[in-house]
Amino acid sequence: MKKTAAGLLATALVVLTGCTTAGPFVTNISSDGRGNLIIEKNTVHMNAFTGAVSTGEMPTVQTIRVFPESEPKQKP
Repeated sequence: MKKTAAGLLATALVVLTGCTTAGPFVTNISSDGRGNLIIEKNTVHMNAFTGAVSTGEMPTVQTIRVFPESEPKQKP
C-alpha cells in the first residue's frame, strides 16, 4: 500500500512539473503609421521533458496612442 501511494505521489509530481507557463511577455512592437504603437503580448510554454519552447496561441494586442509633446508656452 505504501509503495502504491509513493508511486502515485511521484507520478503526480512528474506530471505537474512537466510543463511551465510564463508571461505575458511583449513579443512585438510596431507602428501603424498614424502615431499609434501596436503592442503584442503572448505567453511562453516550456516542456521540460522535450526542451521545446513555444508561444501561446492567443496573443493580446493593444494599441497605444502616442501624443506629440507640446512646446512650453513662453511669457511675452
